[in-house]
Parts: sequence; C-alpha cells; structure tokens
Amino acid sequence: MAGIHRKDDEHGYQSRVERGPYQTRRSDAGDRPLSVSFQEPPDSTLGFIYQYSQRQSQGFNPDKMNEAVDKQRNLRLGQREGSRLSHGGLESSPLARDKMMSRTLNKDRLTTRSPGLLDQTAGKSHTPGVRQELPHTPGSALKHSKYTPRKPPMGSSQFDVSDLMGQTPNRSMLTPARTFNLSMLDQSRLNSLFPATPVHPSNGALEPSAVQTPGGVTEDFTTTNMNLLLVEDPGVAASEGLFEEFMSCFTNHQSPTDVFTLVAKYQQVCVEQVDMLNNLVRKAGLSSSYGVPKKFARTVEVLRLLEQEKCTWRLIGSLYQDRQAVLEDFEDENMDVGVKTSKHSEKNIMEALFQRDSDVRQNQIIVDWLEENSRDSLRYGYDRAEFYSKSVCWENTLHSLQQQVTSGQHQSLPHLDPDAPIREKTPLADLDKEDEVRLFSEVFSNIRAGLMEEAQRLCRKCGQSWRAATLEGWRLYHDPNIKGASSGDLERIVGNKHRDIWKSVCWRMSEAEMFNVYERAIYAALSGNLKELLPACNTWDDCLWAYFKVLVDRQVEQEIRENLTISRDMDDLPASYFDKELTAFRIFQELQSHPKQIVELQSKERHHVIQKYIILGDIDALIEEMGEWLSDDVSRPSHHLVRFMAHVVLFLRSLGLQTKEEICVAIIEAYVKDLIEEKHKKLVATYTAQLPYEMQVSWYARFLEGIHDKDERQQCLQLAEEAGLDVAQITKTVVENIRTRDQTDFMDSNELSSAREAATSEEDRRKIEATDWLMFDPSQRAEALKQSNAIIRTFLACKKHEAAKEVFNKVPTDSIDLIYRNWQARAGREMLPAVDKNAIKEYLCIKAYLDAFDSFNDWFEHYHNKRPLERLMPENPNFHEKVRFEHEQKEYELELERWHQALNQQSKRVKECIFNVLLFVNGGWMVDQTMTDEDETEDEAMRQKQLEDLRKLCLPMLCSLLYTVLHTSGQYQDCVALADIIASEEYQLYKVFSRQELQQFLTKLRESSLLLLNQNLDPLGYELGS
Repeated sequence: MAGIHRKDDEHGYQSRVERGPYQTRRSDAGDRPLSVSFQEPPDSTLGFIYQYSQRQSQGFNPDKMNEAVDKQRNLRLGQREGSRLSHGGLESSPLARDKMMSRTLNKDRLTTRSPGLLDQTAGKSHTPGVRQELPHTPGSALKHSKYTPRKPPMGSSQFDVSDLMGQTPNRSMLTPARTFNLSMLDQSRLNSLFPATPVHPSNGALEPSAVQTPGGVTEDFTTTNMNLLLVEDPGVAASEGLFEEFMSCFTNHQSPTDVFTLVAKYQQVCVEQVDMLNNLVRKAGLSSSYGVPKKFARTVEVLRLLEQEKCTWRLIGSLYQDRQAVLEDFEDENMDVGVKTSKHSEKNIMEALFQRDSDVRQNQIIVDWLEENSRDSLRYGYDRAEFYSKSVCWENTLHSLQQQVTSGQHQSLPHLDPDAPIREKTPLADLDKEDEVRLFSEVFSNIRAGLMEEAQRLCRKCGQSWRAATLEGWRLYHDPNIKGASSGDLERIVGNKHRDIWKSVCWRMSEAEMFNVYERAIYAALSGNLKELLPACNTWDDCLWAYFKVLVDRQVEQEIRENLTISRDMDDLPASYFDKELTAFRIFQELQSHPKQIVELQSKERHHVIQKYIILGDIDALIEEMGEWLSDDVSRPSHHLVRFMAHVVLFLRSLGLQTKEEICVAIIEAYVKDLIEEKHKKLVATYTAQLPYEMQVSWYARFLEGIHDKDERQQCLQLAEEAGLDVAQITKTVVENIRTRDQTDFMDSNELSSAREAATSEEDRRKIEATDWLMFDPSQRAEALKQSNAIIRTFLACKKHEAAKEVFNKVPTDSIDLIYRNWQARAGREMLPAVDKNAIKEYLCIKAYLDAFDSFNDWFEHYHNKRPLERLMPENPNFHEKVRFEHEQKEYELELERWHQALNQQSKRVKECIFNVLLFVNGGWMVDQTMTDEDETEDEAMRQKQLEDLRKLCLPMLCSLLYTVLHTSGQYQDCVALADIIASEEYQLYKVFSRQELQQFLTKLRESSLLLLNQNLDPLGYELGS
C-alpha cells in the first residue's frame, strides 16, 4: 500500500514509518505517548538513564547508575574521536554513523519515503494500541507522481550520454551465454549460441574503492582510471590497449575449432572497454558541476563506436555459429529429418519448426540479439523510472473518489475496476495519467529487451496485477499428459489453451486509438501487429526488432495453424495479419526509406550496414562496402573501425568462406598501415603475416625503417621471426630502401661542392645505421657485406670518405671467414657463388682504397702541419742570444732531420698503398671475377655500372695524389715511372682517364722531366751518355 510523504506535525509527533531509531516507546498501560522529555535518542544521556532505570527491576542504585552513565559517555566520546580519524567507528556504530550524516541528507531521506497512509484516509481501522492523532491529509498532498524518473548524476551536462551508454559494470568474467527460448535445439549448441553479458556485483559487500551507481551497479574508482581524466584525450588514451588485447586473442586462438571462442573473446574485450569508457565519462561528470568537459567529445564518439562493435561481434558469433552448424548437418548423411511431432501441442510444433527450418531459427536469433542489446542499455540506463508505490493503482484517482464519498459530489471516475476508464469514458486523474504513460513506457522497454517477467513484476508492483495477467497469454500450450506419463503421475500443463482468442483481443487492443501509443505497442508486439508496433520504435534497432519479431510471430503462427489438431475451430486472425510479405531483404529496404529521419540516418551508419549484410549473409557485398570506405579519403574509417574490419576478414578466412581476396588484402593492409602510423610496434608483425608474401616484405620493411633504437630493432626482428616472416629478405629490403632513396649521387658526383664532400647529412647517417639490420643474424653476413659495399660505393662517388669509413668499420673483421664457414655448412665442398666472391673482392678493394686515402691524409697532415719552424737570428744579438740561437738551430736541424725521415716513411707508405689499388690483383681494382648468366640481373647490371664509374673517378685521383707525393718528396724518376704504369697494357689504367685528365697529368709530368734535366739526367731519369 502506498504511503504519503509526511513531515512532523505541529505537535512534534512523527508517523510510525518515519520514526526510525528515534521513534517513541509505548508504555504498557496503553497507547498514550510518553512524555516529550523522554523522546530522546537512545544514544543520548537522558535516553541511556531511562533505559537503565527500566532494566533495574530489583531496586535502584544511584552510584551504579552514575558509573554506568560515565562509562557510556566515555564510550560515546571515544567513538566520536575515532570517527574523525578512521571509518572504524562508523562501521561499528550505526548510531554514530547516522549522527555523521548531514542534515540535508536526513531531510532528503524523509521526503523520499513511501507515499502516505491511504488506509487512514479511507477510514480503515488503525493499528491497535497506537494513538492516532494525525489529521487527514489534504488532497493536494496526494497529487504527486508515484513513478520518479531517475536523474543522471552528472547534472546539466553538455553531453547527454544517457541515450548512448548505460551504467558501467566492473570488468568481470562472463557468465554462460543466454539462448533464445527454444528447447528443441541441441542444448550444447544453444549454450554457446549467444555471447554472454557481464555479471554485476550485488549491492552488499562493496570494496572500499567502489561506488554504488544509481542503477545498482558497482564501479571501481581506481587511481589508473582517475589519471586518465587528466590526459588531453581520455577516450583515445583509455582505448589504446584495445589493439593489443585483440592481437592477444587472435594469436591465442589460431585453431579452426576455436573460431567462435575467439569471437566471444572479441566481444568480451569490447564489453570491458565500454565499461571503462562509461566510467571515465561518469567520473568526469561527477567531478564537474558544469558537465562533461569538451575533451570528452571524442571519448563519447569512441564509446558509441565500441558499443556498436560489441553488438556486431555478438551478432557474428550467434548467427555464424548456427549457420556453420547447418552446414555440418547438411553434410551429415545420417541426419534425421523425419521428426515426429505431436499434433496436439503448440510447443512441440514450434520446436519442430525451429529444429527443421534454419531461416526461422536465425530470425529468432536476430530477435534475441536485439533484445540482448536492449538489455545492456536498460541495465545501465539513467532515465529509467523508479516505482515507489506498493500495490496501489491510480492512487490519485482513488483519493478523489474517496473525497467524493465524503462530500457527496460526483465529479470524477465513479469506479476503479480495470475497465472503468473505458466503460465510463472518464479519464483518470492527471497525475495518474502521467504515471500510466511512464509505466507503459517502462513495460514496453522491458518487452523490447525480452524481459517479460520483469514487465509483469512491474505491473504487479504498481497494483495492476490484471495487466500482468494479460501479458501471460502468449505462452504456447503444451499438455505432456496426452501421450501418457511413464510414471503414472500427471505432469503440469503449460501455456494458454485459448491463445488464439487472447491474441485476437491483443490485436484489437493495439488498434484502439483510445490507448496510449506504448500501451498499444505492448499488445501489438504480443499479437504481431507491425503497423501499431512501429510508432513506438524510435531507433534503427527498435524498428529492426519490430520487423523481425513480427516475422517470427507470423512464421510460428502459420506453422501452428497448419499442423495443430484441436476439438474446436480456432479464432481467425485479422485479415491484415498476412497483408505485408516480410523478408530480411525487404525489411532493410523499408528501414532505408523509413519515414522517421533518425531511423533512415541510422540505417546508413557503418556498423548498421555491416550488421545488415551479416544478417543477409551477403559477404561479397559486405567486403565491397568496406573496401569503398577505405578508398574514401574524406570520411575514412576510424582506426577502431579499421581494426574491426580487419578482424572480420580474418574471421571469414578462418571459416573458409570464399570472399573477394583482393579487397580483403586491402583491408588488412590498411590495418597494418594504421598500426605503423599509431606506433603499435608489437602488433605489426602479427598482422603483416596475414598479407601475401611480397606485401609482407614490403610493409614490414617500411615499418622497420622507422625503428632506430638497437634494442627495439632486435625485438621487432624477433617478433617477425615468431610471426613467420622472412626476416632475411625483410632486412635486405630495409637496407635497399634506405640506400636507394637518393639515386642522383652517382650522376652528379663530379659536380659536388667541396662543402658537400666534407659533410655527412642526416640522410647519410640513416644509411650508415641501416647496415645494423643485417648484423644481428650471422647467417646474413654475406648479404650484409653486399649491402655495405653498395652504400660505400654511393659515399665514394660523393667523395664522402668519412661516411664510407664508418660503414666499412661496421662490418666485423671476421666477415670473410664467416661467409666461407656459413657456405660450407650449407653446401659442403661446393665453390662459393660468384656473387659472394665478387662481394668479398669488392670489400677488399674498398679496404685498399680507404687505406690509400688515409695514408695520403696522414702524409698531407705531416707535410703541411708538422714541419718544424726555422729559428731566426735576432738583430744585433748579444753573446747570450747568439749562444741560444746556436743551441736552437741545432735542435731545429735535428727535428728537421726527423721530419724528413718521417716524411720519407709516409711517402713510402702512400706509394705502397696507392700502388696496391692501382695494381690490384685478379683483374684490377673494382673489377669482378667471372660472372655466370644467372647472375646477370638488373641490380647486378647497375652495380657493374657503378663499379666502372668508381674506377673512372677514383683511379685518376689516386694517380694525381701519388704524383703529388712523389714530386714533392723529389722522387722525379718515380713520377716518370708512374706514367709507364698508367700506359701499361697489362693494367690498362689509361682507359679510366678522360682526355682532359691525361693532358693535366702529362703537364705535371713535364715539370718532373725538367727537374731531371737540371740534375744532368735525361727526361726519363736515366743518366746521360758520354
């Protein structure tokens, strides 16, 4: 019975239901209230004295009472002190905890108690023994709503997320999945047909860090989640781990038998992520009186996307598990299709239909899926009504009726039976009509969510048990006693034997315009009246549920009427019941042209498009649609949607479904690209391995180009190896991509400025570091040598000798020996391939060239910067100055002699090193050994061209440097001998000289010949004959 909100009256009394721990005790004499002096809380001193005196039945001792009072006072003071320091006092003493509450909270507690005592107003007998001095409540006090909408805690938020998300549960393990209400399917298949939903903790025994939300759901306010509120984009930061969790699920369930377990894991990950984002949005609202900050706009967007993804994974798992079971049953030649069905049981007929017809069964799966999604929204919704009334229906109208009985005036509804408002054509009280609308809306929401029992419970709670009974008639009739019970005991009959009559009545009620739109929709859903059900559906999901629910209702009803055998004629269905032919394809066509604009717009949302094609089973159209989204540069899918699309493609592959492979590859490629851009380094290898071989090498090499830390490089290579990628080819491609990025060096090498010759650019530094990719694996040492040679060739062409030296020093000194040992381990005694031999010779040629160039630099440094300075005699020196000068002169001569000796040694070394280059063995410097036809590739042809260019660039320069050293050191005969070596046909060095270079060299040689003539020698350096 409903109670009335009531404050203390003017005499200081309280109603019985409002006294709580402060209610007045009654004396044994009667119902007269005690003196106001003793209306004290039992925790007060006066209250304790009174209680103590009542317990002393054998005499009163004032001294003992004083000791007891002091002890109680000290105990009470200790509890108050403890409550300031910790919560221990509050937990141990409910009275102390109540005293800690604010006055505002206590006031709110009083104003939200049950509505008033209608039994008093109606003049019923009062509780015996209690004096009733309460005046009658005025009629205005009864005019209140008994259905109080629950308000969201975030107040006037600029982001009304109550329509987008519900309450947030704790992240918890999932319970066994709910199946649709059909018992004819194999139970093991039904148990796994629908992914599960989170389990919500009970209201009791909350953790210290937990907060009870308005929906009765607990949420943890952890430090980690609170820190997310401080970042610039909390939604993106909170969902970063989603990519790695999906990869973990994918790699842990690679077996074909785990494919639907994998889908359930995907859904579970999305559920947990949605819970976290809901918590973030809620915490932001709770912490701000001005609503959710603007930075949470993207968080809400990500939340909506993940909620849709969660629903889509649920649909994929439930539908395709049934479809795969159909394929397995079709392939089973021993499948029993001739199931005998009782013609007297509606339930058996329905079960046989669902077992036989996969289309009907999958339509029901879609209905159950939509109801499961709606339950998620109801579970966490802020806008649900809270019902305080207890078994009283239309209490405001009832109060008016009672007032009429008292006053004798008849102005409102004269009766309160369920049919009275319709029969008398008199409306209810205004507040009761508002309450009815809320009730109908809530009941319809529960039916929309498949919670029929909850809808009936709600009706009974609000005093409308007759309405709860009207919702019971849909159950199919089944009498298990028709065939005879094996044990001899009669079994319970279930269902409605006159369901056809009940359904006709529901149809007429749904068409009655006098009823509210939600009331009509309730009975339209039960009777299959699509026309009256759609006006109450405001979203794409609601409309889709309405269409498919009516479709299943028609299919089941038609099957029952065709096969049921009863002793009477069934009540005919309305003529419009089968007017519109419904198919899945036609349903989606009507949704795309729905008169409600919001439904039409939602039908174009990408997740709804994906859900449409999954329901239709049109995989090719789904893949094509997703491919078009990727090619749309204006509205390219978000990273989360691309992730979902890629995993859908991988799921279809695991089922062995034939799809458009080219578009599927493009979708996975787009996801790999997103992972690289978002720097999810640990995930790239796993998904790159799902691409064709050439794309694997190309994309992972592109990814590795952006990795610079040595430890990260080694980790990425290890991940690639674990994913089954060709690490050797990938690392080779990485180096080739970096070193071939600038191909103009060889063409413009002769026109480079001196500044560029000395500088090592940032791009050069990247090329130098690129060789590290090939040094991790010893088996790749031959390839490392080839790539290092190629990079050095580029630097030598640019005259960047310091950069070339850095690359050369990165190659371990044991590389040649390791190459031979690796080859012998693989091929035994076979000869090393020509390409490897040529790479080794090129490596040795580079070493000889760098040694020659270094020796010349040392000579040049010694000749120009280390020559001792000659001492000068001061003008008009005295004796001491002369002595000092003579001493310094002797030191100078000794230093000069040492300098000359070192210069000669340096000159000999320069001469030796340069001749090692000019007279290089096995065909000459940078000349390959024999090549086979198999080795003649495009890359090898380019390499040969580079080698030839290097010979033309470096050999004339070395000859010029050697001539400078010889001429400067006075070795004129060796200068002339150098000309003989250049002109020799054995080495054919003259072929690498241009005409201009030969003319310049001959001009220099002329100077040496003239100096020889001055030494009484012939121009070639021989002695003149007598």
